[in-house]
Amino acid sequence: MSQIKRDVIFLMGPTASGKTALATELYQRLPAELISVDSALVYRGMDIGTAKPTAQELAVTPHHLIDIRDPLQSYSAADFRTDALRLIAEIQHRGNIPILVGGTMLYFKALLEGISPLPEANEAVRRQLEQEAAVKGWAGLHQELAQIDPVSAQRIHPNDPQRINRALEVYRLTGRSLTDLTAEKGEPFAFVAHQFAIAPEDRAVLHQRIALRFEQMLAAGFEQEVAALKNRPDLHPDLPSMRCVGYRQMWDYLSGNGSYQQMSERGIAATRQLAKRQLTWLRGWPDLTWLKSDAPVSENLQAVLSSLS
Repeated sequence: MSQIKRDVIFLMGPTASGKTALATELYQRLPAELISVDSALVYRGMDIGTAKPTAQELAVTPHHLIDIRDPLQSYSAADFRTDALRLIAEIQHRGNIPILVGGTMLYFKALLEGISPLPEANEAVRRQLEQEAAVKGWAGLHQELAQIDPVSAQRIHPNDPQRINRALEVYRLTGRSLTDLTAEKGEPFAFVAHQFAIAPEDRAVLHQRIALRFEQMLAAGFEQEVAALKNRPDLHPDLPSMRCVGYRQMWDYLSGNGSYQQMSERGIAATRQLAKRQLTWLRGWPDLTWLKSDAPVSENLQAVLSSLS
């Protein structure tokens, strides 16, 4: 494999589908390094609820881009793209193959297609729009959006204040519509991506895996993990880290909202919804080879290895 210079392996799939196990097998067979593509695994102290590989597992199979942020900090798709492009170049310079493994599909998309030059959020503009909405209603602001950006207005529901606010915020900050700006992308992905997705054939099997994993998280001390985070005075439930699936539901429970059983049911349901969104992304993904979670490991390995020859 030493002659491979520009090849990159993408290993995608819904949560609990077996991505990490397959990536570990590939790591053992190839001169490779793993890059995590997961918006939750970047956070330190969020181990159980993210199904983060253990310290022992990471010692055997190291991953880049794990534990690189405090939960108070943000980490965007643009941040990921910058980090991933740098790591890919460094890994290939070492003569290894980058294997990008995870389920944050927005990160994969940003890596392949680039990032639109959208402005950062501006609290003053957002507050102004919220004040206007209190007078006109969000439907009124949606009508305003339809005048300046009819494409976004058609895509955004009149009862979706967050996205209406963002579209109008972008226009007021830049003088250009969200549609125009999102059409602009950065440098194209300059590597050969071999793209794979792994999932069970039967959706019911995936649901069973998700339920089992959540139960295992609870047994491993997930409640105590979130309680420790909740006790930090600088963290709050509106942070991106605390909005991660499972963490939001446990935070609500620890705040006195609902029973333990309801928290568990909501956590499992939210994880199923996440898996559904991931599969929706993947169903429309071009140049993708599907692997079966329940297929023999050797079969999935051979499919990936054959793509490199």
